[in-house]
Amino acid sequence: MNKNWKKWLGYVGVIVFTILCSLFTVSCSEDEGGTEEFVNWKEQNDAAISQWAANSNLRKIRVYTQDDTSVGKNSDYIYVEVLAKGDGTESPIFTDTCRVAYRGRLLPSKSYKEGYVFDQSYLGDFDVRTMGVVDNASWVSGFATALQNMHIGDHWRVYIPYDLAYGSSENGTIPSYSNLIFDVYLCDFWSFSDKHHPKFKARER
Repeated sequence: MNKNWKKWLGYVGVIVFTILCSLFTVSCSEDEGGTEEFVNWKEQNDAAISQWAANSNLRKIRVYTQDDTSVGKNSDYIYVEVLAKGDGTESPIFTDTCRVAYRGRLLPSKSYKEGYVFDQSYLGDFDVRTMGVVDNASWVSGFATALQNMHIGDHWRVYIPYDLAYGSSENGTIPSYSNLIFDVYLCDFWSFSDKHHPKFKARER
Protein backbone atom coordinates (compact mmCIF):
# COMPACT_ATOMS: atom_id res chain seq x y z
CA MET A 1 0.00 0.00 0.00
CA ASN A 2 2.81 2.36 0.94
CA LYS A 3 4.60 1.60 -2.34
CA ASN A 4 1.44 2.22 -4.31
CA TRP A 5 0.94 5.51 -2.50
CA LYS A 6 4.47 6.67 -3.33
CA LYS A 7 4.03 5.55 -6.92
CA TRP A 8 0.78 7.51 -7.16
CA LEU A 9 2.46 10.63 -5.73
CA GLY A 10 5.22 10.25 -8.28
CA TYR A 11 2.67 10.23 -11.11
CA VAL A 12 0.99 13.32 -9.68
CA GLY A 13 4.34 15.07 -9.44
CA VAL A 14 5.12 14.34 -13.09
CA ILE A 15 1.69 15.59 -14.17
CA VAL A 16 1.99 18.81 -12.14
CA PHE A 17 5.50 19.42 -13.46
CA THR A 18 4.32 18.92 -17.05
CA ILE A 19 1.43 21.36 -16.57
CA LEU A 20 3.71 24.00 -15.04
CA CYS A 21 6.18 23.65 -17.90
CA SER A 22 3.38 24.04 -20.43
CA LEU A 23 2.09 27.18 -18.73
CA PHE A 24 5.60 28.62 -18.62
CA THR A 25 6.09 27.94 -22.33
CA VAL A 26 2.78 29.59 -23.23
CA SER A 27 3.62 32.57 -21.04
CA CYS A 28 7.00 32.98 -22.71
CA SER A 29 5.43 32.73 -26.15
CA GLU A 30 2.88 35.40 -25.27
CA ASP A 31 5.64 37.66 -23.93
CA GLU A 32 7.66 37.22 -27.09
CA GLY A 33 4.60 37.95 -29.23
CA GLY A 34 3.85 41.02 -27.13
CA THR A 35 7.28 42.50 -27.80
CA GLU A 36 7.14 41.82 -31.53
CA GLU A 37 8.23 44.92 -33.41
CA PHE A 38 5.61 45.01 -36.16
CA VAL A 39 2.39 43.76 -34.56
CA ASN A 40 -0.69 43.87 -36.86
CA TRP A 41 1.57 45.49 -39.42
CA LYS A 42 -0.65 45.11 -42.50
CA GLU A 43 -3.64 46.53 -40.62
CA GLN A 44 -1.59 49.50 -39.42
CA ASN A 45 -0.32 50.23 -42.90
CA ASP A 46 -3.80 49.90 -44.45
CA ALA A 47 -5.13 52.37 -41.88
CA ALA A 48 -2.30 54.81 -42.68
CA ILE A 49 -3.13 54.74 -46.41
CA SER A 50 -6.76 55.62 -45.62
CA GLN A 51 -5.60 58.49 -43.43
CA TRP A 52 -3.31 59.85 -46.13
CA ALA A 53 -6.07 59.67 -48.72
CA ALA A 54 -8.42 61.61 -46.42
CA ASN A 55 -5.86 64.32 -45.64
CA SER A 56 -6.65 67.35 -47.79
CA ASN A 57 -3.27 68.89 -46.94
CA LEU A 58 -1.43 66.19 -48.90
CA ARG A 59 -0.99 66.34 -52.66
CA LYS A 60 -2.25 63.18 -54.35
CA ILE A 61 -0.36 61.85 -57.40
CA ARG A 62 -1.32 58.78 -59.44
CA VAL A 63 1.48 56.24 -59.92
CA TYR A 64 3.27 56.85 -63.21
CA THR A 65 2.50 53.35 -64.51
CA GLN A 66 -1.23 54.18 -64.67
CA ASP A 67 -3.15 56.88 -66.51
CA ASP A 68 -5.50 59.38 -64.90
CA THR A 69 -8.59 58.54 -66.94
CA SER A 70 -10.24 56.63 -64.11
CA VAL A 71 -10.43 56.95 -60.35
CA GLY A 72 -7.99 54.54 -58.78
CA LYS A 73 -7.76 52.92 -55.37
CA ASN A 74 -6.14 54.81 -52.51
CA SER A 75 -3.09 52.59 -52.96
CA ASP A 76 -2.71 53.73 -56.60
CA TYR A 77 -1.46 57.11 -55.41
CA ILE A 78 1.46 58.58 -53.56
CA TYR A 79 0.75 61.36 -51.06
CA VAL A 80 3.06 64.35 -50.84
CA GLU A 81 3.78 66.95 -48.18
CA VAL A 82 5.72 69.84 -49.73
CA LEU A 83 8.41 70.91 -47.24
CA ALA A 84 10.07 73.43 -49.54
CA LYS A 85 9.56 74.58 -53.14
CA GLY A 86 12.49 74.94 -55.48
CA ASP A 87 12.83 77.42 -58.33
CA GLY A 88 13.15 74.82 -61.08
CA THR A 89 10.50 74.73 -63.77
CA GLU A 90 11.00 71.29 -65.34
CA SER A 91 10.64 67.74 -64.03
CA PRO A 92 12.67 64.62 -64.80
CA ILE A 93 11.24 62.17 -67.29
CA PHE A 94 11.37 58.37 -67.22
CA THR A 95 14.81 58.10 -68.85
CA ASP A 96 16.54 60.96 -66.99
CA THR A 97 19.13 60.65 -64.26
CA CYS A 98 18.69 62.45 -60.92
CA ARG A 99 20.89 63.64 -58.11
CA VAL A 100 18.93 63.57 -54.85
CA ALA A 101 19.26 63.57 -51.09
CA TYR A 102 16.86 61.23 -49.35
CA ARG A 103 15.95 59.37 -46.18
CA GLY A 104 13.50 56.45 -46.17
CA ARG A 105 11.67 55.13 -43.13
CA LEU A 106 8.71 52.99 -42.10
CA LEU A 107 5.65 53.85 -40.05
CA PRO A 108 6.30 54.36 -36.33
CA SER A 109 6.61 51.09 -34.40
CA LYS A 110 7.31 50.02 -30.81
CA SER A 111 11.04 50.68 -30.86
CA TYR A 112 11.10 53.37 -33.54
CA LYS A 113 8.79 56.24 -32.64
CA GLU A 114 9.76 58.21 -35.76
CA GLY A 115 9.79 55.10 -37.96
CA TYR A 116 12.67 52.73 -38.64
CA VAL A 117 15.16 54.30 -41.11
CA PHE A 118 15.95 51.62 -43.70
CA ASP A 119 17.98 53.74 -46.13
CA GLN A 120 19.44 57.23 -46.38
CA SER A 121 21.95 59.22 -48.39
CA TYR A 122 22.93 61.55 -45.58
CA LEU A 123 23.51 61.81 -41.84
CA GLY A 124 22.51 65.19 -40.47
CA ASP A 125 23.07 67.60 -43.38
CA PHE A 126 21.94 66.69 -46.88
CA ASP A 127 24.23 64.64 -49.05
CA VAL A 128 23.58 63.69 -52.67
CA ARG A 129 23.60 60.54 -54.76
CA THR A 130 23.39 60.03 -58.49
CA MET A 131 20.77 57.58 -59.76
CA GLY A 132 18.36 56.92 -62.57
CA VAL A 133 14.74 58.06 -62.19
CA VAL A 134 13.66 54.46 -62.70
CA ASP A 135 16.21 51.95 -61.44
CA ASN A 136 14.44 48.64 -60.88
CA ALA A 137 17.30 47.35 -58.78
CA SER A 138 16.98 50.21 -56.29
CA TRP A 139 13.73 52.11 -56.47
CA VAL A 140 10.04 51.37 -56.24
CA SER A 141 7.37 52.82 -58.52
CA GLY A 142 6.13 55.20 -55.81
CA PHE A 143 9.55 56.83 -55.50
CA ALA A 144 9.95 57.08 -59.28
CA THR A 145 6.51 58.73 -59.46
CA ALA A 146 7.60 61.39 -56.99
CA LEU A 147 10.79 62.19 -58.91
CA GLN A 148 8.90 62.66 -62.17
CA ASN A 149 6.73 65.33 -60.54
CA MET A 150 9.44 67.29 -58.71
CA HIS A 151 11.40 70.38 -59.74
CA ILE A 152 15.00 71.17 -58.87
CA GLY A 153 15.14 72.46 -55.31
CA ASP A 154 11.91 70.77 -54.22
CA HIS A 155 12.00 69.09 -50.82
CA TRP A 156 9.12 66.66 -50.32
CA ARG A 157 7.94 64.16 -47.77
CA VAL A 158 6.50 61.33 -49.85
CA TYR A 159 4.10 58.74 -48.42
CA ILE A 160 4.13 55.56 -50.51
CA PRO A 161 1.54 52.77 -50.04
CA TYR A 162 3.03 49.27 -49.89
CA ASP A 163 1.42 48.34 -53.23
CA LEU A 164 3.72 50.92 -54.84
CA ALA A 165 6.69 49.64 -52.84
CA TYR A 166 7.42 45.96 -52.04
CA GLY A 167 3.83 44.79 -51.51
CA SER A 168 3.53 41.50 -49.63
CA SER A 169 7.26 40.72 -49.98
CA GLU A 170 10.00 41.42 -47.48
CA ASN A 171 13.01 43.37 -48.73
CA GLY A 172 16.08 43.27 -46.51
CA THR A 173 15.08 44.93 -43.23
CA ILE A 174 11.73 46.07 -44.65
CA PRO A 175 8.86 43.79 -43.54
CA SER A 176 6.06 42.77 -45.90
CA TYR A 177 3.11 45.19 -46.26
CA SER A 178 5.27 48.20 -45.39
CA ASN A 179 4.36 51.68 -46.50
CA LEU A 180 7.45 53.80 -47.13
CA ILE A 181 7.97 57.43 -46.14
CA PHE A 182 10.71 59.36 -47.92
CA ASP A 183 12.13 62.79 -47.28
CA VAL A 184 13.60 63.61 -50.68
CA TYR A 185 15.33 66.68 -52.10
CA LEU A 186 15.85 66.95 -55.86
CA CYS A 187 19.25 68.52 -56.45
CA ASP A 188 19.56 68.08 -60.20
CA PHE A 189 18.62 65.94 -63.19
CA TRP A 190 19.80 65.47 -66.76
CA SER A 191 19.05 63.37 -69.79
CA PHE A 192 21.04 60.31 -70.79
CA SER A 193 22.42 62.15 -73.83
CA ASP A 194 23.58 65.19 -71.83
CA LYS A 195 27.37 64.95 -71.62
CA HIS A 196 27.83 68.18 -69.69
CA HIS A 197 26.04 67.50 -66.43
CA PRO A 198 27.81 68.69 -63.25
CA LYS A 199 29.44 66.03 -61.10
CA PHE A 200 29.40 67.49 -57.60
CA LYS A 201 26.77 70.19 -57.35
CA ALA A 202 23.43 71.17 -58.81
CA ARG A 203 23.63 72.89 -62.16
CA GLU A 204 23.32 76.66 -62.42
CA ARG A 205 19.71 77.84 -62.74
